[in-house]
Amino acid sequence: MKYLAYIFIASFLFISCKQDAKQDSKEETSTVLNKEDYNTYLVSNNTSTYDFALKNKEKWASNVAKDSNAIASLSYLASAYNMLFNTTGNVNYLDTVALLQDRALNVSSETFKADKMRARAATFISQHRFQEARDSLLAIKNLSGKSGTNLMLFDAFMETGEYNKAETILDSLKNNKDYDYLIRAAKWNDHKGDLDTAINLLEKAREIADKRKNPTLQIWIYSNLGDFYGHAGRIEDSYNSYLKTLELQPDNAYVKKGLAWIAYSYEKNADEALRILDSINVNYNTPDYHLLRAEIAEYKGDDAQKEKELQEYKDKVNNPAYGEMYNAYNAVVYAEEFKDFDKALQIAQRDVNNRSTPETYHNLAYVHHLAGNNEKALALIEDHVKGKTYEPMALYHSAIIYKANGMTEQVETLKNDELLGTAYEMGPVTYEKIKNL
Repeated sequence: MKYLAYIFIASFLFISCKQDAKQDSKEETSTVLNKEDYNTYLVSNNTSTYDFALKNKEKWASNVAKDSNAIASLSYLASAYNMLFNTTGNVNYLDTVALLQDRALNVSSETFKADKMRARAATFISQHRFQEARDSLLAIKNLSGKSGTNLMLFDAFMETGEYNKAETILDSLKNNKDYDYLIRAAKWNDHKGDLDTAINLLEKAREIADKRKNPTLQIWIYSNLGDFYGHAGRIEDSYNSYLKTLELQPDNAYVKKGLAWIAYSYEKNADEALRILDSINVNYNTPDYHLLRAEIAEYKGDDAQKEKELQEYKDKVNNPAYGEMYNAYNAVVYAEEFKDFDKALQIAQRDVNNRSTPETYHNLAYVHHLAGNNEKALALIEDHVKGKTYEPMALYHSAIIYKANGMTEQVETLKNDELLGTAYEMGPVTYEKIKNL
């Protein structure tokens, strides 16, 4: 199973494009990483972003203690906690963000309502409460800051699978000189399977971020371009974009995870990948890291370590504060690894109910397949996935289900035309399974 999570800071772009450059999983091993480039960023006491967030948290907590109804202080304190969540992965910080934002909303006048609702909607999205995010934004669509609301509505509609509405909003906002428009236009083209256009749009956004010399925009765009370049088979460009991000934010855990993926999936250097992950997990740890570690253990043939990592994932993800955030992972893990098909099906169906997208449907179909419901799985693929996504894992699950239903021609078409070009994105463990379809 491919366990790399595309989770990133303050971002709603999910990467799901077809890789053009075909490479073999085991036979071709190249080197891009240079330890001297990034060793300095792996030092565990390099916590500049966390230190900044903690300082802000203490400042605004003091202000709130003096006046618990101070709207500005509540909002700044929520922002500080959000940064703490992004820099540590501690989900309890995200819960605090939501509580503070609710307090700010309760004491806010109509003048500031739209701004506070947009902030709350962003947190709903982080919590994977996508329908609540959408509904919150729809409630304020005619209030101040319409452009900002519409940009976020596009994000929410993409998450809930309401693609026609998302496209309508995007068309109404078209401005090729606007950073916020360009990154969403890139997401839209990624959704359509046009990776080259998506990259081109992100590169235009990068030019704007660099011209403004805005570190927040630069960190976001360089880290996401690193992902897109990787999916295009441009691994060296991906690596350099990640390094640029680390120059701007040395404690960026997400980008370091990207380096670990290059080490593992492209260079087949599992030990270096684990060394990078070890450095990240000193200060940043979320359940999905255990899934990546489990996959690397499987690649190394270390079954005991794989089982240990899976159990640690299971223990951590049971924290109620995660809510719906790990449904996509949980559905597959509980079915594939723990063989708890009833629980997996419940989770997968809940995820579909929360966001009816090809991505959630292919997970539901795959879980049905693992549970022995091959006809049901096939119906879900045919009705909700086929022709609706270019995401490699969706295509892989589709091929597995076609094979289980004796549809050899469809399997060979997906394998030869699509999946054999996804070695880097899928990782060596899954790619070996693709070759054996």
